[in-house]
Amino acid sequence: MNYDYINTLKQNHPALKLLGADNAPLIISFLFKIFVEPNVRALPLADLESRLGDYIFKLREMYGSELYPRSAARYLDDWASPEKGILRKYYPDLGDEPEFDLTPAAAMAIDWLQGLDGRGFVGTESRLLTVFDLLQDIVRRTEKDPELRIRELERKKQVIEREIEFVRSKGVQPHDPVQVKERFFQAEETARGLLADFRQIEYNFRALDRETRELIATSDKAKGELLDEIFRDNDIIRDSDQGRSFQSFWELLMSPERQQELQELLHRIYQIEEIAELEPDPFLARIKFFLLEAGEKVYKTGNQLVEQLRRFLDDQAWLENRRIMDIVKEIEKKAVAVKNNPPKDTFISLDTLKPKLELPMDRGLFSPPAQIRLREVDIEEGSTDTLADSLFEQVYVDEQELKANIRKALQTENQISLSELVKKFPLDKGLAELVAYLNLAVKDDMAVIDEEKPDIIAIPGRGKSKKVKLPKVIFIR
Repeated sequence: MNYDYINTLKQNHPALKLLGADNAPLIISFLFKIFVEPNVRALPLADLESRLGDYIFKLREMYGSELYPRSAARYLDDWASPEKGILRKYYPDLGDEPEFDLTPAAAMAIDWLQGLDGRGFVGTESRLLTVFDLLQDIVRRTEKDPELRIRELERKKQVIEREIEFVRSKGVQPHDPVQVKERFFQAEETARGLLADFRQIEYNFRALDRETRELIATSDKAKGELLDEIFRDNDIIRDSDQGRSFQSFWELLMSPERQQELQELLHRIYQIEEIAELEPDPFLARIKFFLLEAGEKVYKTGNQLVEQLRRFLDDQAWLENRRIMDIVKEIEKKAVAVKNNPPKDTFISLDTLKPKLELPMDRGLFSPPAQIRLREVDIEEGSTDTLADSLFEQVYVDEQELKANIRKALQTENQISLSELVKKFPLDKGLAELVAYLNLAVKDDMAVIDEEKPDIIAIPGRGKSKKVKLPKVIFIR
């Protein structure tokens, strides 16, 4: 941590450049609102550009029309440039619209800023117990003497038996409210840190993918030698401490028993009175899905490496076959050129001829070729009683059209409920369109879903209309 190192970090590290940027309040507040707070991994260009435009419009209304004069698209391109390194712009598999995600440096800067406010409650007991548990686990798992291990298990057995006797005689002594809150906050903080680490893991895998592509594009080595080098680098990242730790994590997460255990634990925890009084963020309740989404992105990055190698092998095979054909054609041209004027001197010499042995029993028996006989019949037009109406009754709900309905309704109102919205814009697609509105409300952080106040919405049909009872949904401008 000398002067030169700090000076280099200040000039080149994306996190420090972000903190010192003139537009840092806009960038950090927007990215926190869109990516960090709702824990969103990636967003398409159209959605992100629309949200940034709305956010800048609100800031101009509050602080002046001259604030942030550039368009949302230009801001996004600038933040995704290699010089800034705030967002990562890429095209998903089988997609033609780019997506954006936070870079590890930007996530690091936002996380550091969150820590500046300090926490109203800092737990120390649970952290110390965690340190003890980790140290005990290291000692226990590295001990190779069976006798010492048996003595340790016997000691734990005695502790458990004493605790059983204590519970039988005096009952259960649960944690007090402070201890419960402390451990819950620590679990939530650890889970958030784990998700933040996934961006760095994905970044490391993408760096390996980029280096592999550059190596393939610029290397003049033979195919076998180049593949040895690529697979060696791939093995290094896979067998590294980080790679093996991620593999163990993924196997643990994909275990159905572990998933069921995690789901049951979270359900029981949110039923505890001390936790319910905190009105906690539902983040921890959905941690399994967040972890699966983050781990899947890391796995996709690894699959891109495999796909890149497959394409390289296909290209190399095509080039080698083309080279062979070029050589054969060159030989044929020279043979035609000397056909009528063979060389007078010795053209080629052969070694002494050797007899060629052919064993009669090595030759296969004769098999007559199979003959296919086709019947000559007249092709007639078929007929069926099956109705094909179902092929023309497919339902497609356009979410962009629903978003436009919401924006149009909020132009004259500060807020509007879902029941009022469907009166202005009747449901054409029935229940599917209503479910799409609910999906938009879940994704929109400005929408309010009140499960305690039910709302009844009528769905028109061909015959008698149906009614659906669901939580009250309010869209806010």
